[in-house]
Amino acid sequence: MQMRDASHARCCIAVSSNCRESIGKLLTTILTVALKPLAECGCDPTRCSMVDTDAKTAWQLYQLNWLPIAAMGSLLALGLSVTGLRLEPVAYGITLAIAMSFVTVAYRHHVAKGDGADPKLIFSLGTIGQVIILCALVGPLSYVAGISGFPLQDQALLAIDRALGLDPEPIARFVNDHPWLADVLSRGYGLIKWPLLGIPVVLALTARYVRLQLFMLAMSLALAITIAISALVPAIGTYYGLGLPAAHFPDINTAVYAGQLRDILALRDGSLHELQLFKLSGIVSFPSFHAASAVLYMWALWPVRRLGGIAAALNLLMITATPVIGAHYIIDVAGGIALAAASIWAATAYLAWMSRTARVTAAPAPSATWQPSLAE
Repeated sequence: MQMRDASHARCCIAVSSNCRESIGKLLTTILTVALKPLAECGCDPTRCSMVDTDAKTAWQLYQLNWLPIAAMGSLLALGLSVTGLRLEPVAYGITLAIAMSFVTVAYRHHVAKGDGADPKLIFSLGTIGQVIILCALVGPLSYVAGISGFPLQDQALLAIDRALGLDPEPIARFVNDHPWLADVLSRGYGLIKWPLLGIPVVLALTARYVRLQLFMLAMSLALAITIAISALVPAIGTYYGLGLPAAHFPDINTAVYAGQLRDILALRDGSLHELQLFKLSGIVSFPSFHAASAVLYMWALWPVRRLGGIAAALNLLMITATPVIGAHYIIDVAGGIALAAASIWAATAYLAWMSRTARVTAAPAPSATWQPSLAE
């Protein structure tokens, strides 16, 4: 009886694993057909297998990208234990389970197929899993950083904006006086979400495996640095710095600002204890990750024909919306853009170093033939 039960359990596990991989293949096939005009595998079959040099390099980078994720996960665990904040377990557990299902399909396919594995499946699903995990970590981690207690820097950031001749109040008043513009900017500000899942799909299905992993590495670096800086330079936003209520500009969607105002003040007075994953607000002001992510998205998608220009236009709109809808200071936006550029440079510099190291390792060893010494 026990043997039959054990056999049945093994059978169920095998069926479940095969089902997950089949679903992964089905999704990849559907997306490949949808994006076929963008595909660039060409006539070379190795371009769409793990034998391809780019796929091998991307796999090394994919493995590396777990390091910043693990580091941020460790910092979150430590921060929660120190600050007394706690995560609402149901939403968090479901989110991580979904992410790990994507990652599991990617790894199982790689192990099962070896060099014959489909890199589109591996890098699209595997990277989506990493993105979900990273987002699930950095949201609560920003709250851990926000409880640091350093003085708010709104007046300092506002003074910098005014010194640059970019006072946020006239800018907000102009947008409020043009409701159509306020609506366009509100929609533009919300564009931060979709590329997080779309970029892994587009870059994987167009065989830009290395660029996808460099994007993931640069985004991880930018997020980690953003959170670290936000702990030292906390701020709430332009309307708080100006001493104006959100209702002062009725035609501007200030829901994002209202959320960050509520949560930052609750963190600082100790009334916020439980973090609900799907109700977290963006509480980072300087540097703006909306601006940083826009640059990262543009860089990631720029080489993709038909999409690069569209992505650039939409992300420039998101940057334009950031000071008004996100209540960010102009210096926040400049800082985010600079941070994204530095993160991209760091990721590409690491790739160059990795390539040089690989060439040195692969160089032929010196000849072992006997050579007369100088002493002779």
